[in-house]
Amino acid sequence: MKRFPYIPHTEEDIKEMMNVIGIDDIKELYKDVPKLFEGELNISESKSEIEVKRELLELSNRNANLEDYAMFRGAGIYKHYVPSAVYQLATKRNFLTAYTPYQAEVSQGTLQALYEFQTAICELTGMEVANSSMYDGGTAVAEAILMASRVNKKHKSLVAKSIHPEYIEVSRTYTESQGLEIELINYDEKTGRIDLEDLKDKIDENTSSVVISYPNFFGVIENIKRIKEVLPEKVLLIVNAYPIALGLLEAPGKLGADIVVGEGQSLGNYMSFGGPTFGFFASKQKYIRQMPGRIIGETVDADGKRGFVMVLQTREQHIRRAKATSNICSNHALMAVIASVYLSIIGREGLKEIAYQNYQKAHYLAEKLIETEKFDPVFEGEFFNEFVIKPKFDLDKFNEKLLEEKFIGPLNLGRFFDDMKNYGLFCTTELNTKEEIDYLISKVGEIDEINL
Repeated sequence: MKRFPYIPHTEEDIKEMMNVIGIDDIKELYKDVPKLFEGELNISESKSEIEVKRELLELSNRNANLEDYAMFRGAGIYKHYVPSAVYQLATKRNFLTAYTPYQAEVSQGTLQALYEFQTAICELTGMEVANSSMYDGGTAVAEAILMASRVNKKHKSLVAKSIHPEYIEVSRTYTESQGLEIELINYDEKTGRIDLEDLKDKIDENTSSVVISYPNFFGVIENIKRIKEVLPEKVLLIVNAYPIALGLLEAPGKLGADIVVGEGQSLGNYMSFGGPTFGFFASKQKYIRQMPGRIIGETVDADGKRGFVMVLQTREQHIRRAKATSNICSNHALMAVIASVYLSIIGREGLKEIAYQNYQKAHYLAEKLIETEKFDPVFEGEFFNEFVIKPKFDLDKFNEKLLEEKFIGPLNLGRFFDDMKNYGLFCTTELNTKEEIDYLISKVGEIDEINL
C-alpha cells in the first residue's frame, strides 16, 4: 500500500514526471524555499491535559500584550479600537469559516454579511463595484496591477516608491512570471508626494497603470486629482487606500481612481502578529469582468423572498482556466465579515469621528516634537495620522528606552530606505491618549539625561 493512498500519483508517475522536467529528487522542486529547520523536533513525551494546559499557560504568560503598550507605530498595521460587540457577533459559529459559501441555500448569513461588506467598501472608496475581499493589502495591489493589464492589454506598471515597500515586493513576485514590468516612480523630497515630473517622463505607450497610496507610506496625502490629470486616457490609476483615513478624506473614486484597493486590518481586526488580515478591492463597473475574487449579489427566490447568491466568480475552478483572472477564492473572508460588522456598528459618524481623532492627535504630536528642537521636519505635504521626522539622536536607542516603559516608538525608515536611516515614521490613532502623547514628548526632553 502507498504511504499516502489518497494521492493519485504512483511512484512510477512521479519518476516519469521528474525525468521530463530533469530533476533527480522531488526536493529539488523546493530548493527556493529557505531551510528553516532540519532534524528532530524537541518535543517531550506525552503529558496529561492538566500538565499541558499548565505548561501552555506558563508559556503564554511570557508574551507581551499590546493592550499594555502605548503604540506610536503603524506602517501598514494599526492599533485601533474594536467595539466589544464586533467579535461577539462576527465570531458566531455560523460565520466561522474562511471558505467560499458555494451553497447559497445554506449560507444566507455569510452571503448577506459579504454583500453588506461590498456595499460598505463601495461607499468608502467611491467606486461602483467591490468584491468580497482579498488575502491582504499587498496581494490586492498586485492583483490590481494584473487586472489593469488585462483591461488595456499593456504591460508596464508605474509604482510609486512611496507605497509600502513590502507591497512592491509582493507585486514583483506576482507579476515577474507574467511578463509585466514594474518601474518605480520617485517621490518629491520636499513634499513627500509622488514626483509628477518623474511620472510624466516614465509614461510611455506600454504603460498600463500607475499605483499610489492614499495616504502614502510616509503618511503624506497624495493629490489624486492632479495625478489623474497627467495620465493618458487608457492608463488606469490604482489607489491603495487606508480605509480609516477615508472617514475624513475624499473618496478616491470621486477624484478619478479607476481601481481602489487596500489593507482592511484597521476595520475591526486586531493586529495579531500582523495577520491574518484581508484586502479590499473596488473598481469601476465597466471593469467588473476583469476583477479577481467573487461578488455577492442580492436577488429574490421563486417565492419572491429576498436572498443572496454568488453572482460573479472568475476563478479557474468555475470558468475555463485560460479565461480566469485569478485563483483567489477562499481567503480571509472571516476578517471581511468582521469588518462588515465593525462598519455597521460604528456607522458613518463613528468613522468620521475616529478619523478626526487620528488626524488631530498626529498633528498635535508632530507639532510638539518639532518644538523640542530635537527633530528636523522632513516633508511639507499634508499628512493624516502618520508623519516622518528626523531625530538629532539615535532613534533605535530612543526606541529601546521607550520600550522599557511599554511604549512602542516610531518605525526607523532605514529598515526600508537606505537614504532614510534614522528617520522616524510616527503614528497615532484614536487609542493614543493625550497623557501618552505628552509622556512621549517628555521623554524626548530627557534625551540629554539618558545620554544616547
